[in-house]
Amino acid sequence: MKLAFVLFNGLTFLDFVGFYDVVYRLKGYEATKELTWDLCGVTEEVTDELGMKVKVDVLNPDLSAYDMVFIPGGMGSRTLKDDQDFINWIRTAEPVQYKVSVCTGSLLWGAAGFLKDKKATTHPNVYPLLEPYCAEVIKSRIVKDGNLITAGGVATSIDLGLYIIAMFAGAEAADTVRQQLDYPYTAVGIVEV
Repeated sequence: MKLAFVLFNGLTFLDFVGFYDVVYRLKGYEATKELTWDLCGVTEEVTDELGMKVKVDVLNPDLSAYDMVFIPGGMGSRTLKDDQDFINWIRTAEPVQYKVSVCTGSLLWGAAGFLKDKKATTHPNVYPLLEPYCAEVIKSRIVKDGNLITAGGVATSIDLGLYIIAMFAGAEAADTVRQQLDYPYTAVGIVEV
């Protein structure tokens, strides 16, 4: 499995790192040991909302080359949802098997047209911004509608990562990773359409 992490200026790093820190552990399981990933973006370096910087591995890749594309949220998503060049790049993910986001990353899937006729979620503070893009906003932590998986606010990135672990490596693997992280919570509010 090949995974693309879409990074952009103004992202919330916990959205990205919470998910990343969990899903990279898929490499420890037989079914997913071939997992690879790229940090993808439209600039060589991105800066989060607080000024932290990270280098991007691959600039403007054709996202259709990946099996899963993950988009975090952050204040930058509010501007990028109206940036036609950025949204056209996100549209290259059309044939990707799994489209995944946390927080306001769902606004970018929506602006690219992938939420049409889908149920989705986002950070509770921005449900109204998501409404024009999807069939229904589900006020829940994780919503899986077909191959589209969206998650709520920032800390939900860890729950989402554990959900992905369970999907590909099983519930026992997700439980093991939860223990490795010393994460005492079990996700509630998971809706599968």
